Amino acid sequence: MTQNQPSWLDDAVFYEIYPQSFMDTNADGIGDFSGIISKLDYIKDLGCNAIWLNPCFKSPFGDAGYDVSDYYTAAPRYGTNEDLKRLFKEVHRRGMHIILDLVPGHTSVEHKWFRESMKAERNEFTDRYVWTDSVWEEPAGMGSLRGISDRDGSCAVNFFSHQPALNYGFYKPDRPWQQPVDAPGPMATRRELKNIMRFWLKMGCDGFRVDMAGSLVKHDPESRGTISLWQDIRSFLDAEFPQAAMISEWGEPDKSLEGGFHMDFLLHFGPSHYNDLFRCAEPYFSERAKGDASEFVRKYSESRKKAGEKGLICIPSGNHDMDRLSRSVKGDCLKVAFAFLLSMPGAPFIYYGDEIGLRYVENLVSVEGGYARTGSRSPMQWDGTVNAGFSSAPSEKLYIPIDPSPDRPTVEAQAADPGSLYAEVKRLTALRHACPALQSRGEIEFIYAEKNSYPLAYVRSSGSQKILVVINPAGHEAAFECGLVVKNTIYSFGGEIRSERGRITAPPCSAGFYEIN
Repeated sequence: MTQNQPSWLDDAVFYEIYPQSFMDTNADGIGDFSGIISKLDYIKDLGCNAIWLNPCFKSPFGDAGYDVSDYYTAAPRYGTNEDLKRLFKEVHRRGMHIILDLVPGHTSVEHKWFRESMKAERNEFTDRYVWTDSVWEEPAGMGSLRGISDRDGSCAVNFFSHQPALNYGFYKPDRPWQQPVDAPGPMATRRELKNIMRFWLKMGCDGFRVDMAGSLVKHDPESRGTISLWQDIRSFLDAEFPQAAMISEWGEPDKSLEGGFHMDFLLHFGPSHYNDLFRCAEPYFSERAKGDASEFVRKYSESRKKAGEKGLICIPSGNHDMDRLSRSVKGDCLKVAFAFLLSMPGAPFIYYGDEIGLRYVENLVSVEGGYARTGSRSPMQWDGTVNAGFSSAPSEKLYIPIDPSPDRPTVEAQAADPGSLYAEVKRLTALRHACPALQSRGEIEFIYAEKNSYPLAYVRSSGSQKILVVINPAGHEAAFECGLVVKNTIYSFGGEIRSERGRITAPPCSAGFYEIN
């Protein structure tokens, strides 16, 4: 569908903040809005001009805030609505943008809507969630809560058992309790979703990253009902908030972008082959050179074609649900990986701490539903002071323990080292901002991406600017046939390519950007 394209996305580089773990200013061991404000200059100096803030609404935090109990109130652990509004203003004062994490598919069991929906007597929230007509019938394939109230029925859940599924209807109802998408209950839920978005956009946020965006309408195997729902949301936004950005956690750009999202993530699950690059037994970004990028390139090219000229596909360094990038990508290969991430189309996302190689903290007990993900959510490491500068609370009060290693990376140490990962990321973000061809909407043509082979090479272009990108994580030289004529070097790490008689050879563990005719 046709929708407004916020111009600020053209050159956006996002920084994802997990607020619990970013910066604590009141010594309770948990990060807060004031802490984020205190580090906005750091984020801007890194080269990031946009922020994705993980859920910050009131919640019992059984799933780190993805179990919302009040969509209209900031979580007290982070501050007040006024504090969040001040964060928006401080972001904008620096010429930056900020999007909130919206969880439209489910709430916490503690939400007042759910408490009302549990009552036997009909009320305005009876149909706000997906309930069967009998406690003896469980929604097939969805999991449920049952035997918890006077209401006769089982309530579907989306993920954890304390996250009841909101009712947006069934695309193909086949049971009496399954309401069609245009029934009064699903339509009331949809109206409330618009009200929530309207509230925070008027408060000053610049859009939303939408959790599990493809899951709202049930019994919708081709996603036609869910696509239609988001097209309706997109029409509302275009009319009232045309510069609001919408980013989907969907992983199928052909569907999400048709639904009206501006961007879709390539995810660690689904068909994208994202894991082939960074998180598998033999990732492509490894000096061992046993990885394969060809299936990723094939699927990426297919998805990009489906996305059309307007849609953006985002490739994150990681996020709160993945292993830390540095768990599987090591040493200088991290710098080569960032050269790739910051030279691809679509807005890149840097997960807090990835710019300094923050490590996955092993063998942690689950915190707030993190389970294996907990090790990727440890506090940001700012300096060499107590708790790595994250908090002045006693260490036992910290949200998640700090990396205990004596050589743990910190911003302070890496900022003082011109050869650090942090310094390289700053170089790369600056180049991206300076070169239109490297930005979100620049075109891409893959020049070399053969199966089980190195290097990876592609041309980024915008207007008259054309840049050849050569990425070689392998611990040995790698060459390919290429008739392109290199004019000059824009960027190189690990040494420059050799171009001889139509053959380009890349040094070991290297990355380079080269202007071509």
